[in-house]
Amino acid sequence: MAVARYLDRQGDGVRRREIVTPEGIPIQFTLASIGERMTALVIDIAIVMGAVLATVFMAAIASPGKDEWISALALLLVTLSRHFYFAFFELRGHGATPGKRAAGIRVIDARGGSLEASAVLARNLVRELEMWMPLTFLFASSVVWPDAPVWMWVVAGGWLIVVALLPLFNKDNLRVGDLIGGTLVVVQPKVQLRADLAAPTAAKALATATRSTYTFTEAQLEVYGVYELQVLEGLLRGEAAADPGAVSTVADKIRTKLQYTERVPLGQDEKFLADFYTALRAHLEKRMLFGKRRADKHDRAR
Repeated sequence: MAVARYLDRQGDGVRRREIVTPEGIPIQFTLASIGERMTALVIDIAIVMGAVLATVFMAAIASPGKDEWISALALLLVTLSRHFYFAFFELRGHGATPGKRAAGIRVIDARGGSLEASAVLARNLVRELEMWMPLTFLFASSVVWPDAPVWMWVVAGGWLIVVALLPLFNKDNLRVGDLIGGTLVVVQPKVQLRADLAAPTAAKALATATRSTYTFTEAQLEVYGVYELQVLEGLLRGEAAADPGAVSTVADKIRTKLQYTERVPLGQDEKFLADFYTALRAHLEKRMLFGKRRADKHDRAR
């Protein structure tokens, strides 16, 4: 089970969250601000409205005089886009819609696991109750409820305000959909191979690999990405390397994740991690040479 804690960076007002994964590897994320989330939402709504208006305009040109058909098409497009646009791109775009990608943020699982389709669908279906229904009533009440009493306007407006302000009153800036879906919206990590990781040539990497005691398959090396490589380097170089218990715990969890069946003798866990680090580094550098990059273990290689 993942463990989470909060890290306050002094002076910049930015809140970071650290999630310790089931493999014992801590991964830090910067929580997206309200401004970044609003920017992403405005961009996404602009894209949706632009696509709907363009489609309706072309349909109107192709079928002049058929106003009822055009109105029905517009209503259908708005309904489909507001239900499926966000879920589709968050599922296919590693937690990022075009708006989120432009704002440099994405959705992740709050427990450090992979972002499940059920979580994405839950957080986006709830948006219907959070935003679209009160907005529809406020701006299209003549269609939804022509004879609506005044108090319904007050309820719809109040509900919209409460939902909009909710992220200001919780430590993770969560909206209702995030609470139900178990998700966080974080700043997209801009991870790169450090200079000392990217420097070795292919020949040097190959020579290093020949001295390795433990070998790994392509499928096993695909489990982790650049971020985990950097974290593993920090573990091997830091104080934790002097703690056999910590090294053994991380090695055991990585072997379980990789489904590694080769026997590792007692006292060889640090050597196992070092060999895995070397193999993973060479694997990731090879992928980057061909324009493929995997940010972390939850990111499908592009």
